Amino acid sequence: QVQFVESGGGLVQAGGSLRLSCAASGSTSSINVMGWYRRAPGKRRDVVATITNGGTTDYADGVKGRFTISRDNTKNTMYLQMNSLKPEDTAVYYCNAKIGTLVMYPWGQGTQVTVSS
Repeated sequence: QVQFVESGGGLVQAGGSLRLSCAASGSTSSINVMGWYRRAPGKRRDVVATITNGGTTDYADGVKGRFTISRDNTKNTMYLQMNSLKPEDTAVYYCNAKIGTLVMYPWGQGTQVTVSS
């Protein structure tokens, strides 16, 4: 079973940037689709961005053009570069392996991102 540890969150002003990291306890090379998710206060957890082993990416409409997902299987790590942050990006961000509409492994602790206006 793979465990994920998210890091890189923090408090940033609107318009700022953050880079999140997702470190996996096992090899990610066998995981086809990995994704970043977020849960805003009072809302459900939603997918933010996904990336396949081949490098194909997909983004939620609200983050297209601002967020960039990447992965490095040699380091068993995935990243999320977040630019032009908005207050509505405030959430706890999680990562996981995605299969269909489900995730493969238990959720980690996540990393808090807070964007002030």
